[in-house]
Amino acid sequence: MNVLAALNAVSHELFTVENLTYITAETVCELLRLLAGAHQGIPITIILDNARYQRCTLVQAVAQELGIELLYLPTYSPNLNLIERFWRFVKKQCLYSKYYPDSKSFQQAILTCIQQASTKHKEELKQLLTLRFQTFREVPLIGEQHTPSTEPKKKVLSKAA
Repeated sequence: MNVLAALNAVSHELFTVENLTYITAETVCELLRLLAGAHQGIPITIILDNARYQRCTLVQAVAQELGIELLYLPTYSPNLNLIERFWRFVKKQCLYSKYYPDSKSFQQAILTCIQQASTKHKEELKQLLTLRFQTFREVPLIGEQHTPSTEPKKKVLSKAA
């Protein structure tokens, strides 16, 4: 089961497109059309990761036609993607230490969790879906003096002892 979703960062309104095959550019376009229909006359910006099916010409053309701005996050930055917090919540509710006798029960559990996001899970998601994001900056190691420098920072991947 595949679910592609868009989450309003302020109201936490959720829009989904589900299928039993694959998420493709057409699936993304279906979600864009759903969002445009629900928010006619309102500017829409969608934050996306760098999946190939989200960056393709078809998606960009449909977004432009619908007046939707596409904003792509830097590669490998799920910490900046609010919808990733929602998916982690759904996994926690539906996957961890759960048994489903068949695929249909599994799919229904996921859909029910998503449908109940704005009612049953509202308070828990309100705490989780904040606009506070973890970012990484250089911090001094314990026991080292930190003196701010105006020189460009060099990234150190590993340090030999």
